[in-house]
Amino acid sequence: MKKFFMFLAVAGALTFSANIASAQDETAAPAATEEVAASNEVVDLFAGSGEEVPLHQALKTKFIEGGAGFMSLVLICLILGLALAIERILYLSFSKTNTAKLLEKVENALAEGGVEKAKEVCRNTRGPVASIFYQGLLRMDQGVDVVEKTIISYGGVQMSLMEKGLSWISLFIAIAPSLGFLGTVIGMIQAFDAIQAAGDISPNVVAGGMKVALITTVGGLIVAMILQVFYNYILSKIDTLTIDMEDASIRFVDALTKYNK
Repeated sequence: MKKFFMFLAVAGALTFSANIASAQDETAAPAATEEVAASNEVVDLFAGSGEEVPLHQALKTKFIEGGAGFMSLVLICLILGLALAIERILYLSFSKTNTAKLLEKVENALAEGGVEKAKEVCRNTRGPVASIFYQGLLRMDQGVDVVEKTIISYGGVQMSLMEKGLSWISLFIAIAPSLGFLGTVIGMIQAFDAIQAAGDISPNVVAGGMKVALITTVGGLIVAMILQVFYNYILSKIDTLTIDMEDASIRFVDALTKYNK
């Protein structure tokens, strides 16, 4: 994968250099020669005597070039966002329950040992569906109507538990590119300060300052895209669990109604 990205980078650099060289060919032939030499330097930078630059080393270099201050904030957003996303994924994975099998166990328990045995089955099963069933069975003596209301209310509680922490992930998705843009603006200001101090608009000063400034924006956008993928994946798992909860709750109420008859 690293070689693939390196190949794309080299190809992009060569294409960019070739376009500049062809555009300047009409005005100055020496300029085209300099562009070709620059492209060779780019190739040497990535290939360098047959040795490819390690990915972690390239990332470290860009991190330092972008400025430790803002890049550290962007990195913190990534670490905290990933930590919350992984915690949610693990929680939702453990919350997954075979609702058909659980309903079968509850119905058999009701037929063989009554409500108490059904409660025991729910206590020994993890997941929000089993918790909802257990809360409903606790109020079985008050009638099926009360059980149905309890299931609806406790279903909302379980939904809130599943969505816990998502607001923080969305915050990091929003704040990471904002920090990147802020770093870019500050970097641009510093670049113009350097131009003012130098007394002339040097291409090296302008290009160097803008490069450093734009690195923070790239970092923030990458972090936001990574966290957005995890965020949408978590939402899809929550939707799946919610559908299972609603379907299982309806069948559970039907089973209790048959049991009372």
